[in-house]
Amino acid sequence: MSPIVWKLVGPGAAVAAGAVANRLTKKIWVSVTKSPPPANPEDPDVAWKEAVAWALASGAIIGLSRLLVERQAAVWYRKATGEQPPGLQRGQDVRTS
Repeated sequence: MSPIVWKLVGPGAAVAAGAVANRLTKKIWVSVTKSPPPANPEDPDVAWKEAVAWALASGAIIGLSRLLVERQAAVWYRKATGEQPPGLQRGQDVRTS
């Protein structure tokens, strides 16, 4: 497995996780609030409380799901290659590679 594969798998897994988490976040919001999530939280007609709650909930759920999926993808890469994915070696910042 080459570093090119990781450059496709890592971000691809994160995008897929983000999409699933977005749908999950909306379902949780509806089940808790009994109303649909704000279509556009930046709209001044959306109450601050609702906009902030939506931003916190969606950010936390989407961020956590992306983290879980990216970490699992790194585990699979390591099992397949015997080494950490490019950018995840100790002391290496993934954003600069």
